[in-house]
Amino acid sequence: MAQSALLNASILKKVAMALSGIFLITFLALHVSLNFISILSEDVFNEASHFMGYNPLIQYVMQPILAFGVIFHFVMGFVLTAQNSAARPIAYAKYNGAANASWSSRNMIISGLVILAFLGLHFYDFWFPEVSYKYIAGTAPDATRYYGELVHKFHDPIRTALYCVSFILLGFHLWHGFASSLQSVGMYNKYSRFLAKVGYWFAVVVPGLFVIIALFHHFNN
Repeated sequence: MAQSALLNASILKKVAMALSGIFLITFLALHVSLNFISILSEDVFNEASHFMGYNPLIQYVMQPILAFGVIFHFVMGFVLTAQNSAARPIAYAKYNGAANASWSSRNMIISGLVILAFLGLHFYDFWFPEVSYKYIAGTAPDATRYYGELVHKFHDPIRTALYCVSFILLGFHLWHGFASSLQSVGMYNKYSRFLAKVGYWFAVVVPGLFVIIALFHHFNN
């Protein structure tokens, strides 16, 4: 009975982890779409960013949910990693990881830690200044400031390189995480091959677009 309860608890944790991952994947698609507008039109990017920055539903409902989702996803990742390690206290005599799983699946915790560090940099670059601008300094809204602030962050080649490396690691994380999330919530059925391809394309296209955005603003402004 106790073993069954532990198994059920483990399954629930994996499902919760997967649901938070799917939620964050949806956010990534929205986020890269908004940022890509900065390549196409400065004015439209400013308008879209201003709407996102001052819309009450986004700021006071969706933003806290997003923050909770990020924290929950990483905490559950560490919990499940520790749980899996505890379940195998004795290391295998010989283990060839590359023969049994991809690099992405074997190093999710590493790519996750890099992404977590990147989020710290991202918050430092964009979220903290935004909070200071609106709530601490109480500066009057300026709908034309967003493009300039974005471009300014990518003047520094070191910062741009850090962003690009983080996006590449994000791609590796998504390569395994996308499919794993769908499998954990039972979406891998007769459409599994199609969904796997969608996940692999997402893991390449979305981080790739983020890299393109960073490099575009670094070399063109």
